[in-house]
Amino acid sequence: MPELPEVETIRRQLAPHMEGRTLLELEVLDPRWCSPAHRQEVAAAVRGRLIERLSRRGKYLLVDLEEEVTLVMHLRMTGTLLLVAEEDDHDGRSHLRARLTLEDGRRVLFCDPRRFGTGEVLLGADTVEDYFSSRLGVEPLSPDFTAEALGALARNRKAPVKAFLLTQERVAGVGNIYADEALFRARLHPLRPVGTLKRGQIASLRDAVVESLEAGIDARGATIDDFRHTDGARGSFQNRFLVHRREGEPCPRCGSSIRKLRAAGRGTYVCPRCQPRPRAARPAR
Repeated sequence: MPELPEVETIRRQLAPHMEGRTLLELEVLDPRWCSPAHRQEVAAAVRGRLIERLSRRGKYLLVDLEEEVTLVMHLRMTGTLLLVAEEDDHDGRSHLRARLTLEDGRRVLFCDPRRFGTGEVLLGADTVEDYFSSRLGVEPLSPDFTAEALGALARNRKAPVKAFLLTQERVAGVGNIYADEALFRARLHPLRPVGTLKRGQIASLRDAVVESLEAGIDARGATIDDFRHTDGARGSFQNRFLVHRREGEPCPRCGSSIRKLRAAGRGTYVCPRCQPRPRAARPAR
């Protein structure tokens, strides 16, 4: 699934081509993309509007249009956004679900083989804020993501630290890849109860999350399966993974063999020496 760095990469690639231009047309080719809203209503709400800017919230891409109209897109598991010239666009393109046509003739294609990706229109700034306040926690690349804020979110919680990081209502945009990379950087085992972390460990985790996300953005995202840049190219962060998907390989820090386990229902990669497993709680007498 595209995570924060992948969506931010797409935003940066699309913004120069979309901001300041008119969105002539949105064609919803798969009604499921915008369900339960009717696709013709969604298209009519954005048709002919000036694109003021592209922004991002967690893993969501926002097309901010004039008069406080916002098209919100989520790539989910396998969605991609491709920027193509008019002559390179055709209805036979694989898994095409929606098409945005810009005033210069270029098209932005939402392709998604598993059809989990979504698009919806929000009207008014307050509606946008309400929408995300119920879905997303703190943005980890914002000034609000401090060690103090992270500690307050973690306090007294029994959830494993990896499950905590994957909960979008706590920290927005972190998924399986970047949780593994951050926990390795912070020397924390993914099954450690997040509420047991000490102040220094919270600070290390905060810094590790930011470092991992920034490294992913610098590499223009990770392509393991479906993620592609807007021109169809692959990201390269998978070539820089410290532990994720490196089962059996030597730890880049200590040389121990990286292991794979299950945490938060996901395949998870750890160094058993650098990230010691938490001790089991003693039974009460």
